[in-house]
Amino acid sequence: MGGNTIKMKKIVLFASGNGSNAEAIIRYFENQSIATVVAVFSNKPEAKVLERAKNHGIPSFVFTKTQLQETYVLDQLRLLQPDLIVLAGFLLQFPTTILKVFPNVINIHPALLPKYGGKGMYGMHVHQAVLDHKEIETGITIHYVNEQYDEGEFIFQKAVNIEECKTPEAIAQKVHELEHQYFPEVIGKLITNH
Repeated sequence: MGGNTIKMKKIVLFASGNGSNAEAIIRYFENQSIATVVAVFSNKPEAKVLERAKNHGIPSFVFTKTQLQETYVLDQLRLLQPDLIVLAGFLLQFPTTILKVFPNVINIHPALLPKYGGKGMYGMHVHQAVLDHKEIETGITIHYVNEQYDEGEFIFQKAVNIEECKTPEAIAQKVHELEHQYFPEVIGKLITNH
């Protein structure tokens, strides 16, 4: 046997809501031989992301905030041994106990950090703040996760003009397009250079 067999890298997704980013990532890697999504974790039993995972035959784990802080989630991750953990619309702070064991955790933020980041800045809250401050552009930031909300090292940013956007929903639409286009690609690049 040749020793150049490439081992398929394992990605685990964490999401709290609809899961459109999670699905974009799952679809992207279904057609790639570099990595595969091995599990989806969610802190919301009613999250649509769980249905999306099921439709793609991906096992999912639902946990409470307490189980995230204690050992349940970490124990599951130890069994899965992911090469990369991706937060795709995950709203809880990621515990340091997990980051110590699995430091390769990335997140996507729906704005151009360091603007509009931090605790409570997620989803429509971000887009409303961008609108209120009459910004002419916003975008996405993909970054490593550390102990503080939205303060990890940046990996990728992409801006989009929003001058004609009159509502947070219109801004959200433009930002979602960027997320779905670039998040899977950036993950792919990261995992190949890992």
